[in-house]
Amino acid sequence: MCTNHSYFFLDPVQKHHLLPEKAYFNSFLNEIRGLTNIEHRNIAKLHGFCSSSKHTFLVYEYLEQGSLAKIFSIEEENKELDWENGVNIIKGVAHTLSYMHHDCSPSIVQQEVSSNNVLLDLEYEARVSDFGTAKFLQKGSCNWTPLAGTLGYVAAELAYTMRFTEKCDVYSFGVLTLEIIKGKHPGEFAAHLMSSTTTGDIELKDLLDQRLSHPTQEIEKILTQQHVPDVTPA
Repeated sequence: MCTNHSYFFLDPVQKHHLLPEKAYFNSFLNEIRGLTNIEHRNIAKLHGFCSSSKHTFLVYEYLEQGSLAKIFSIEEENKELDWENGVNIIKGVAHTLSYMHHDCSPSIVQQEVSSNNVLLDLEYEARVSDFGTAKFLQKGSCNWTPLAGTLGYVAAELAYTMRFTEKCDVYSFGVLTLEIIKGKHPGEFAAHLMSSTTTGDIELKDLLDQRLSHPTQEIEKILTQQHVPDVTPA
């Protein structure tokens, strides 16, 4: 959509056929509430919304490159995602989660960290989107939640504890980071790697996207450190 030479993205909110009407509407309100109360350079800007009996839309800023998942699905676009851009995306998402977990009151758990919900501008600057399942952490509360998130990014323990914490986002962030390094979703390897006690036996070259040239020493140093304060959400 274009108005006065400004471009916006209309995101139709899909109604899940298993969700009751009230739960669906609460999810919609939750996303609006979350996005109007937080502001960060790496969070997609919400400009407005529309709700009627037939249609529900969120109006976001327009991000030219679309989602990270879309880029992974197109061979030519995937090749444009070099190591420098990939690391910048990782940093952008990490800074977003750190802001939501530590600088917001109450803290916010996004619960939908995935390549589908990371949007990119022309400079490959990341914007995190989709806060429909986001939860506000309440002190003194058990913070129970129905299972939410995208299959392949959800921490396994959430399936049986049904208790959401910041660690749920950090697990999803780890999967996303592996996806950027490999150039595709890591599949079951992600769960194996994050639960393994023998990660020292895994070499970086076995994880790298083979379509790209080997990363520089500076990039390699970032990718091989287990915790980098300016990159990894605590």
